[in-house]
Amino acid sequence: MSVGEEIRADQDQPQKSLGTSAARNLATTTKSAPQMQEISSRWLLRMLPWVNVQGGTYRVNRRLSYSVGDGRVTFVKTGDRVQVIPAELGELPALRTYEDQEVLGELAQRCQQREFAPGEVLASFGSQAEEVYLLAHGRIEKIGTGPYGDDAVLGVLADGAYFGEQAITDPEAIWEYTARAVTACTVLALPRRDIDQVAERSESLHEHLQQLRAIPEQRTNKFGEKEIDLAAGHTGEQAIPGTYVDYDAAPREYELSVAQTVLRIHTRVADLYNQPMNQTEQQLRLTVEALKERQEHELVNNREFGLLHNCEYDQRLQPHDGVPSPDDLDELLSRRRGTKLLLAHPRAVSAIGRELNKRGLVPETIDVGGNRIPTWRGVPIFPCNKIPVTEARTTSIIAMRTGEAEQGVVGLQQAGIPDEIEPSLSVRFMGISEQAIMSYLVTTYYSAAVLVPDALGVLENVEIGRWR
Repeated sequence: MSVGEEIRADQDQPQKSLGTSAARNLATTTKSAPQMQEISSRWLLRMLPWVNVQGGTYRVNRRLSYSVGDGRVTFVKTGDRVQVIPAELGELPALRTYEDQEVLGELAQRCQQREFAPGEVLASFGSQAEEVYLLAHGRIEKIGTGPYGDDAVLGVLADGAYFGEQAITDPEAIWEYTARAVTACTVLALPRRDIDQVAERSESLHEHLQQLRAIPEQRTNKFGEKEIDLAAGHTGEQAIPGTYVDYDAAPREYELSVAQTVLRIHTRVADLYNQPMNQTEQQLRLTVEALKERQEHELVNNREFGLLHNCEYDQRLQPHDGVPSPDDLDELLSRRRGTKLLLAHPRAVSAIGRELNKRGLVPETIDVGGNRIPTWRGVPIFPCNKIPVTEARTTSIIAMRTGEAEQGVVGLQQAGIPDEIEPSLSVRFMGISEQAIMSYLVTTYYSAAVLVPDALGVLENVEIGRWR
């Protein structure tokens, strides 16, 4: 007898006991709570110190600073032609407070587009600085002389950077380093002679540049803050200088942002299908999880207060070889004291591990809440999937010093709001509609503040797709 004939013979036999499908009608199933794939570890929310804000606003008072611009320039590309947006010239230190758009437009028109191949030199050390360079696309290395006479890389510039800005105000300025293209570069050059020609016809620009020459005479420390006069190492009856600490007259204020949604539940569902799990409770739990995910996304990416957009440009670094090497991580850590944590996309964490493996390095790990977290130089590297990854498979790594006492990065919230279920998170009953639908307003208030610029640093344009 074949196998098929045996199966048919068994099916022809009369049933001798209760089948499982019928038995399930009398059985009580064991159920899990509703699951949600969107939930992540949210290390940023867990590790960020939270400051309670009264009145919904947090003001960051700082010492008065005489820094005159440190931004990044934006361009418009039409085919193979690149033009600088005239208003973006205000990011140059010498033009930061200059507001005549007509004059800025003329300066933008005088910018000359140039293309450089990898290895070409844009400016040589010791030569006269006669042009301002605006880097539209590519990577440029600043090469200087090392302590033993060999060449040393002083820094790496990327899209939107500028250099040679000292040529605007100082006719005797010279290049203090050599600028060399690492990749194919598109650069806009603004000659000083063109700036002088425009200034001769524009009285406002001429006066602006004349007044600007007084700013470097201000006695400042290396951070651009007004210097506090002190005396040290003196003997006898030397006159002791008097001083005062000047404050920024227009400190930045952070207003709490908000994430909200209205949760709707039909009363019939809440009344009849509430066992063994409370439907309202489960609906609220998953809604709160989604709000927290959005909260962390905003803390990283929001253009007003997000970490990626509030990092000062002198705290933004470029990897020397594209990949996140141990050397780049060391450079990132060296920019600030007491770095508490690093945040990286999980794929960037994997890329860091590959680079360490290539050098035969094994990172130490620490226990944080029962999780083994890799570290570099003792600083934990937390995964954060809210950090974006571009189509070119590049991303960023964030370094932070945290806490008010350390003049670091802090999260902002307002505890004690009405109908609060967690600090700065409330659930308010809004009533029942004529369709018998209950509504709950779920709200969370939050923001983040960087107390001093060096509390936050970013390693940008990190390649995570290179395997060799």
